[in-house]
Amino acid sequence: MLKLDTATRSILAVVLFTLLCYIEIGLQMVVVSLFVKERLGFSLVWAGFAVSVQYLATFGSRGWAGNRIDIIGPKKVVVRGLVTGVLSGLVLVAAQTVAARPMAAFALVLLARIALGISESMVATAALVWNIRRVGTAHTAQVISWNGVCSYGGIALGAPVAMGIYQNTPPVMGGLSAVGLCCAALMALGLPWAAMQPAVRPLEEGKRLPFLSVLGKVAPYGVVLAGGSIGFGAISSLYALYFVDRSWQGAATGLSAFGVIFVLTRFVLTGQIARHGGLRVAMASLLAEACGLAAIALAPTPVLADLGAALAGAGFALLFPALGVSAVAKTGPESRGAAIGAFSVFLDIAIGLSGPLLGMIVPLGGYMGVYLSAAVFSVLGAAICLGLISREG
Repeated sequence: MLKLDTATRSILAVVLFTLLCYIEIGLQMVVVSLFVKERLGFSLVWAGFAVSVQYLATFGSRGWAGNRIDIIGPKKVVVRGLVTGVLSGLVLVAAQTVAARPMAAFALVLLARIALGISESMVATAALVWNIRRVGTAHTAQVISWNGVCSYGGIALGAPVAMGIYQNTPPVMGGLSAVGLCCAALMALGLPWAAMQPAVRPLEEGKRLPFLSVLGKVAPYGVVLAGGSIGFGAISSLYALYFVDRSWQGAATGLSAFGVIFVLTRFVLTGQIARHGGLRVAMASLLAEACGLAAIALAPTPVLADLGAALAGAGFALLFPALGVSAVAKTGPESRGAAIGAFSVFLDIAIGLSGPLLGMIVPLGGYMGVYLSAAVFSVLGAAICLGLISREG
């Protein structure tokens, strides 16, 4: 029987909130673009924007969430994030009910996505800081790795479930309203568990660095993270529509493969960060992700596209922890929430902008152009990594 050490048990008790949050993200990820394009009749660019606006909202609220964590403590921020996630699901229910009025329904979809983005910035960032303070900075890489396992594991769980729900007959047992109800119920389940967990004391306000100062310290690592995050944005916002365009089945399978391989890579290879150094692992990861994205672009069959998504997941898996340990170490413990928030901003910007911007490539270069462009950004991130390795010795 597998025995968990005290630190791991403590981490798992809190990282559950990240899992719940990202299952909701997975539930919405596939179906929102389909609802906006096929049910409401909006263009591909607007369908991509409906997905990406969540990440723009996360970007806009990261700094605020990080500062709130350092002031009032991560537990309170997690609770507020869970409540916001409940509201996101309920607004999706409302969007389905007014689907006969496309503009009103689209506005509600955007509102739900913005609420989910704010929820993500609060829950995911606060859970990281809560765990680091519970188990100590020596376990930072372990905390970040478990957070990522739950993040993309949650997406892998949520995406296929959402497709199954969405394809049933609305409004009670299917459609967007049923997905929204599932989202709301899921986040509500976390509230009593959060109340049971011991809080950690907020740190003294006077010792904290301004957010812009923290942002500058973590920026070199964040730029590399952004280079690899564009590929994830291309998969999360446009993969389902890519399959529809080619009359293929299996988009949810590809998204699940991305998440499953992501999780397995985190479990098996996280120790390579300490062995070889974060920047070297990040560079190798980016090159692997680029190969996966190129495979999606050139795939003649849906199975090969799904395999490309899986390879991209393997490449993306270690990027955040490989770079995050160094980024967080650039500040003191009193600014750790701001550091994690600032570092994550680069992820949010890349994913948030990738949906609409890459969607604009489709009329020019098709979906092949989208995924080849994303592969190029991963290669550029690897090149920057090489420069940082040379600079740091």
